[in-house]
Amino acid sequence: MSLTCSHPAMRRSWRSSQQLGAIQLMKEKHDLETEALLSALSDSQRTTKTLREENLQLRDRIRGLEGELDEMRAQIHRSPLRTSMKWTFRESWSSRKVQITDFGLVGAVTCVHVSAAQAVGEYLQLPDDLIKIAAFRKKLEKENASIDARLKSGAKEQLDATREGLKKPLSTRNHVQVLKEEMHTVDRLCTDPQSNVSTFDQICRVSMVHRNFEQTEEVVNNLLEMNAKLDILEEMLSMESQELVGPTSNLLHIHLHINRLEAFRNQIMHQAKQASTSSRQKLARIFERLSQLIVDFETYIMDLARNILHLVRAGYLDVVVNLIEIAEFEGREDEKAIAIRLVEKAAKMDAASKFKSMQANARIIKHYRSKILKTISDTILSAFDKNYDAYNRDPGGFLDNLGWIYQDLIRIESDVAPCFPPSYDMYAFYVKEYHKNLNTTLQRLVGSEPEARILLHLHAWLKEYKKSMKELNVPLELIDPPLLNGEEQSLIEDHLKLIVKKLDEWSTNLMKTEIQEFTMRTTQPEVDSDELYGTQGAVILFQMVSQQIDTAMESGQGAILARVVEEISRAMRGIQDQWTKVVEAELKKQVEKPDDIVPGLAEYCLALANDQMKSADNTEGLLGKLEPLVSEKYRIPTNEKLNDAIDGTLDVAKKSIQTFVAIVFNDLKPATKQLFQAAWYDGIVEQVIVTMKDYTSDQQFVKPLLFELLVEDLLDAFLVTYLTALANSPKLRLPAATERIKADISAVFAFFGEFKPDKELEKHFEITEHNLAMLEASKSMAFLSFWAFAKVHGPCIPFVDGLMKARGDLDRMAVSEVMEAIKCKVKEEGLTDPPEPTIMKEMRCFTRVIAS
Repeated sequence: MSLTCSHPAMRRSWRSSQQLGAIQLMKEKHDLETEALLSALSDSQRTTKTLREENLQLRDRIRGLEGELDEMRAQIHRSPLRTSMKWTFRESWSSRKVQITDFGLVGAVTCVHVSAAQAVGEYLQLPDDLIKIAAFRKKLEKENASIDARLKSGAKEQLDATREGLKKPLSTRNHVQVLKEEMHTVDRLCTDPQSNVSTFDQICRVSMVHRNFEQTEEVVNNLLEMNAKLDILEEMLSMESQELVGPTSNLLHIHLHINRLEAFRNQIMHQAKQASTSSRQKLARIFERLSQLIVDFETYIMDLARNILHLVRAGYLDVVVNLIEIAEFEGREDEKAIAIRLVEKAAKMDAASKFKSMQANARIIKHYRSKILKTISDTILSAFDKNYDAYNRDPGGFLDNLGWIYQDLIRIESDVAPCFPPSYDMYAFYVKEYHKNLNTTLQRLVGSEPEARILLHLHAWLKEYKKSMKELNVPLELIDPPLLNGEEQSLIEDHLKLIVKKLDEWSTNLMKTEIQEFTMRTTQPEVDSDELYGTQGAVILFQMVSQQIDTAMESGQGAILARVVEEISRAMRGIQDQWTKVVEAELKKQVEKPDDIVPGLAEYCLALANDQMKSADNTEGLLGKLEPLVSEKYRIPTNEKLNDAIDGTLDVAKKSIQTFVAIVFNDLKPATKQLFQAAWYDGIVEQVIVTMKDYTSDQQFVKPLLFELLVEDLLDAFLVTYLTALANSPKLRLPAATERIKADISAVFAFFGEFKPDKELEKHFEITEHNLAMLEASKSMAFLSFWAFAKVHGPCIPFVDGLMKARGDLDRMAVSEVMEAIKCKVKEEGLTDPPEPTIMKEMRCFTRVIAS
């Protein structure tokens, strides 16, 4: 009974299925027809557009030709020689190259700028040519008629083609309208099938139950097989991960199966959105292993991205290509999922539910492309950090070992970039990343406040970098902004500032130690390898100077070297000024508070003089070293600054020797005060000689040149002191005084004879001979003795006046007469001081020094 009753229902269901099938077939047929008509419409539109453009061009040409034809006809009618003008017209048209194509007339017309009279003159040059006018006219009319016929034929063909082209859009419009009406009918039937199929609800339910059974069976089978597939995939991935730089024959295979499993998971999780929480949690646990495999695979992909350069160097270009294929595939899947989500957000849910791929909602967007690029960028940054850390204490070594940048870029351009699609523009990406991370690392280096030589090294390296990138043909826009923002010159300024800072620090610390040793004098001065007094200050100073000079020379820039020399000269001058002040202060203490002074100042003055001479020698050697290496532009300022430094050291050395002599005569004050006094007649000079001999016993510890200077100054100081005392002495007992003077001079001559040749000493002691002559001369002959003295040393009236007053054999009246005669003679002869200063000039200067 039930079977009998069910026959009509089954029959209706079968009929409904047939109707649905017919509707579906009609829909597919209309889709194909619509696509074909749309394609035909598109082709027709393109053809119509082309024909319209050609038609317009031909119309313009026809108008132009017709205008020229009318103008020529008018000229022929206006001309008294119409026959000749027609001949000209024929020649004019024969000079135009006219061609007829399938679409009409296409020609290139070249106008002949000749007047009618000139044309007629060409053909009617002889009287016999007039007979040919009728033939020329007929020929011209024949050519004119031929051209008119061809123009009319071409224009007609073109107009016919244009009419056909215009008919096609009209017919296409009709077809489109018919399609629209049919599509509306199909849409109405699909939207409301119940109006035509009475059992549509039953059909839908049966179809849904059948589809659910199929999907359930598929899900169960996939779940049962998933663990076995995961075992195989995990083993394959583990084997591939063990050797990152090697062949990966299973990479695409692994990705394919993981992608299928992931799509299955996404579908199930999407369908389970309406399920209970416990069901969703259970599904999450079931797919937990798959989720971990997806994470592990992505980790493996990123590991390969980190080793792209290593893979290329090892020859595994196919691995890189496969890697990018996977990234591109995942990128397309991401785009689909994002597009569907946007549709779902913009459309109503019932409209969105029509898309079968709405299950993509459950897909996790992977962004493989951006992740791979980010991994490559991080790898480049890591490479720079690794190299910088490897040379953490040697920035110069870091700069010298950056050649790997150029090697990598060459490899990237030749091998890596071709493995990527053009849209990636990988060469530009790599260049920008290398440049950006290099700039960051160099800023880090500059921020670490490196030594001055490193700044110069960096400045030179930046120039080499620009040159190398230019040789590699790297576009400038890829290395913009430039390294360190293009402020390479600031490195020079930083270098100079650092030199100034370091020189000031070193100078301050050095002088603090040296001045403390000089003023405290707890021990004897050090004796260097040459057995000379000295200190470590000169050695340290020269090391400091040499280091900065060598660094500046390595830069290869004369401007830098000149600036460094200028700063070194400034620092040395500062040290020299400090020494001058210290020596003066210590001498002042020695004179004013002899009981409170620490002994040994004389020895330390000799040590200081030795140090200054050593510095002068070193600076002189440095000057000779630099002179051939510096261009003419910077040679002059460099020489000036170094010579200034040398002069400063010599000044300090001379100051030290003068101070030594001043110390000697400060100790001799008790004895020198007795000169030409009553005790002097008993031999005071012997004490002076003994004291000077004691002070000169350190000869072996002083540079020979300095000792010569010391002896010279000591001799001059003695003579000045002796002669000053003589000029200021009370009345001398003559001839005992002259005998005593001769004995003193003889003893002193013998003392200094140990250090200087007799001939040189005789020049020094010549002044004493003149003085003795003036003391021994009679009143009437005193003028002659003075004149011999004055011709060598100048008038020196105050000194001579004192000397005359010291003579015990002359009273005041006699002294006045002698001096009056001397002054008159000097005035009369216009006698002045000699051009070259003598001991008398030095006597006045030294007297002021001793007095100070």
